[in-house]
Amino acid sequence: MPVPLVHVLVLGGTTEARRLAENLAAPAPGFPLRFRVTTSLAGRVAAPRLPPGEVRVGGFGGPEGLAAWMREHGVDVLVDATHPFAATMSRNAAEAAALAHVPLLALRRPGWVAQDGDRWHSAGSLEEAAGLLPALGERVFLTTGRMGLAAFAGAGTDALWFLVRSVDAPEPPCPARMEVLLDRGPFDLDGERELLRRHRIDVLVTKDSGGDATAPKLTAAREAGIPVVVVRRPPVPQGVPVARTPDEAARRVRRLYASG
Repeated sequence: MPVPLVHVLVLGGTTEARRLAENLAAPAPGFPLRFRVTTSLAGRVAAPRLPPGEVRVGGFGGPEGLAAWMREHGVDVLVDATHPFAATMSRNAAEAAALAHVPLLALRRPGWVAQDGDRWHSAGSLEEAAGLLPALGERVFLTTGRMGLAAFAGAGTDALWFLVRSVDAPEPPCPARMEVLLDRGPFDLDGERELLRRHRIDVLVTKDSGGDATAPKLTAAREAGIPVVVVRRPPVPQGVPVARTPDEAARRVRRLYASG
């Protein structure tokens, strides 16, 4: 007799999403069902690291399109494991889950916490972060990704020099004085120390993405006494349960069918 399949749609693009797919794809002792995992990627990274299971690339056409796709493909559970700053996708996921009557879980790694010696300046947006820079430094290490660089290309930042690190090359509009470093984490502490020293960085800008892969830059900045502008992450849509790790998310998904 075939083992029933539970179809889980993971909105991915993060390390946590890939690890969740790996967890659900592996048999769980004592669990009576198997999972069919489909991971959806936005397609903004040219060569993403693909998870196990099925993969689809591209948008859905808003919450109505996502809800229709879930109905058409028999999705039983939706997991929003997108980047902590993918606010639009998270809102769409919440609305689509309600439209399709599918349970929704958000997977979000914990944010970073300031330590003794940190010189952090909180910002609510990239635009607010850009406005803080002229008073903090002149040579900026910008690690907010290739999207949103227009916020640092306006008046008030034209005298600054930016080192922009991203996975793929950014597109205009970009800061007038800029060097691009194409690289993908994880990054180590020695490498981050050398990068700050070699480029004479005196201020760092980052999003509160959390996790270990890019955290060494914060330690390097703390050691060097460099101020850090930290862009706060948007909240998860109200009422959506949150798991902090892939293992916790997998346990919650299995718990939905524990009696099956």
